[in-house]
Amino acid sequence: MKKELMDILACPMCKGDLELSIEAEDAEQGEIVKGSLYCRNCDERYPIEDGIPNLLPPELRTE
Repeated sequence: MKKELMDILACPMCKGDLELSIEAEDAEQGEIVKGSLYCRNCDERYPIEDGIPNLLPPELRTE
């Protein structure tokens, strides 16, 4: 996931702002490989795995 996506991403539940937490980054490619997106409004965390953010509502995710 590119950091620039943060400008357009919003929480799918409440449309609130998301906070980025980075666990692993590919600096050469400029991509976030592992981490999470957190919404303070609804206290929900969305995982980023293999560079792909999973923005499905919690009840639809398979983790």
